[in-house]
Amino acid sequence: MSKKLEEYTKEELLTYIGKLRKDTKFGLVWNPKDEQVVVDCKTKIPVLQAVADRTIAKATSDEPTHLLMEGDNYHSLSVLNYTHAGKVDIIYIDPPYNTGNKDFIYNDHYVDKEDPYRHSEWLSFMDNRLRLAKNLLAGTGVIFISIDDNEQAHLKILCDTIFGEANFVGCLPRVTKKSGKQHSDDIASNHDYVLVYTKNRLLAQFRGIELDDDDYPFADEYEKDRGRYKLNQTLDYSSLFYNPAMDYKIEHDGQTFVPGGDLEKHYARHKGVHKKIDWVWRWGKDRFDFGVKNGFVVVKKSKNGSRIYTKTYSKATITKDNGHYKIEYLDRENNLSSLALVDNVFSNDNAKKELARILSLGDFDFPKPTSLVEQLMYITASKTAIILDFFAGSGTTGHAVLKLNAQDGGKRQFILGTNNENGIAENITYERINKVINGYNSTAGIPANVRYFKTQFVDTNGLSALTDKDKLEITKEMGAMIALRENSFNQVEQTDHWQTYENTTQVTGIYYREDKARIQEYLDKLNAQDKPVKLYVFGWGKNAGTEYASKKVNVEDIPEPLIEVYKEIAK
Repeated sequence: MSKKLEEYTKEELLTYIGKLRKDTKFGLVWNPKDEQVVVDCKTKIPVLQAVADRTIAKATSDEPTHLLMEGDNYHSLSVLNYTHAGKVDIIYIDPPYNTGNKDFIYNDHYVDKEDPYRHSEWLSFMDNRLRLAKNLLAGTGVIFISIDDNEQAHLKILCDTIFGEANFVGCLPRVTKKSGKQHSDDIASNHDYVLVYTKNRLLAQFRGIELDDDDYPFADEYEKDRGRYKLNQTLDYSSLFYNPAMDYKIEHDGQTFVPGGDLEKHYARHKGVHKKIDWVWRWGKDRFDFGVKNGFVVVKKSKNGSRIYTKTYSKATITKDNGHYKIEYLDRENNLSSLALVDNVFSNDNAKKELARILSLGDFDFPKPTSLVEQLMYITASKTAIILDFFAGSGTTGHAVLKLNAQDGGKRQFILGTNNENGIAENITYERINKVINGYNSTAGIPANVRYFKTQFVDTNGLSALTDKDKLEITKEMGAMIALRENSFNQVEQTDHWQTYENTTQVTGIYYREDKARIQEYLDKLNAQDKPVKLYVFGWGKNAGTEYASKKVNVEDIPEPLIEVYKEIAK
């Protein structure tokens, strides 16, 4: 549908509805509206420009370099589809909730509650970005999205479509504030949600959280090695398949025990009077004897007689190896509860206090606390993960990554993307990260390295009609993107023909002139390096630079692979 709703006749609308019913089995249908930045990216080439005076270098060169990208996040995500496809481990985003209270801008105008296309505009906005974001996730990657009731139902269906319903992990309620805002006689609103999806549920791995002492309330003489224990399982169960070998007498502490506690029924079961599911012990006789000898058994008395319980230790269990029982030591963990985020430590109130301690701001709208992002990273990511937030806002995700790295010695890398509406990128996101790194008030800094980039366009005749001049102009502007792609930010040389970057493990070269007269001179320089070299060579088509490859130098074409990525996005 390309016209406004009121411009259609009744017959046209009925025909359209009939087509939807025929073509759509189930799913989310909305009236998509073109977004200007998406249109721009079809006719112009998104690139990056490094902002040198915003570089922060407070850590050693072997520490990760974090990235802050200023500009429309659709533009940034397009660039990242060239530099980071399949490399991102975690995405956390806190997009506009589309409350109708001027929290969401679409095509340079605020979307209010009276806008008839309010939900369509928001869905178009999110659909464009989530499809690009999915390409960035590694096979084991996970995305977390904060949202509230204004769009939660729509977002769930949209994510089912993009990521696949089978990759849905959970919808976690999160407390926003303990004293919710009262809406006349309505229910006070005290929570929002975090939607969780994986790139591939079969590959994603979730780590448990450390056990609380309340989970294992008892201690004994084995606590040092086995940890504390709980008594939540009796030895006898009435819900197991009957097996006479598991229905034996136990003589313990001068008492006789049988499953269920009734000796007559025990004898009757052995004569064949039993159900398919009936009273038996959970442990065989040999395992029970081992458990008694090693302190895994407790007899508890009650009004109805005594029963045998088994101890479940936090750091030990009984296993069998080559026919013999032994004690195996382990570190138990609990899966994150779907209600874990309702603790007040994850609230917006805490986030505002946290932000106010760093920046002298007024009331910043709905920041998220670092505790939230730390918790989500803890259960999903390794210590070397790449974490992306393309609605970076107040910089919570970057702050959380720095804190977690400081706590456990990790080398996680954050990539933050935000526009600069009302100076948010420069004055809030960047300033917060800068102060966390350099220290603020009486809080010591967390040494780290950060590079700052701005998005910009190379004007062309459109992706389908690129001229030779267009390709040369694109190549000349690719330096920052290639440095980003190779995680190699130390620029050591720039001439009219080439640029050279390096990191601790690699040299990255870019030969960006049509003129090949001096390329041998540059190859001699690169082959003299004591590190492996990745060389990007300008060419008119694919595999144009393979002749320059060697054992030392790995070669890739430019700009054709970038153009191919953008053509796929434009589809």
